[in-house]
Amino acid sequence: MRELLIPGALVRHPEEPEWGLGQIQTVIGNRITVNFEHRGKVLINADVVELDLEPGNDQD
Repeated sequence: MRELLIPGALVRHPEEPEWGLGQIQTVIGNRITVNFEHRGKVLINADVVELDLEPGNDQD
C-alpha cells in the first residue's frame, strides 16, 4: 500500500484521530511529511506508522 502514498494523497494517522485529515506533502524513502488539519506538518516514519488512506483518493 505504500506505493499509494504519494504527494497530494489524503490520509489519517491511525493512532492520532484528533489530528484530522492530512495531505501528504513529500515522500522520501520511508519518510513521509503530512500536513494535518489540526496538528500541522508532521514527519512520519512509514516503517513505524501505517497511515490510513482516505477513500476517494484519485490515483489514476
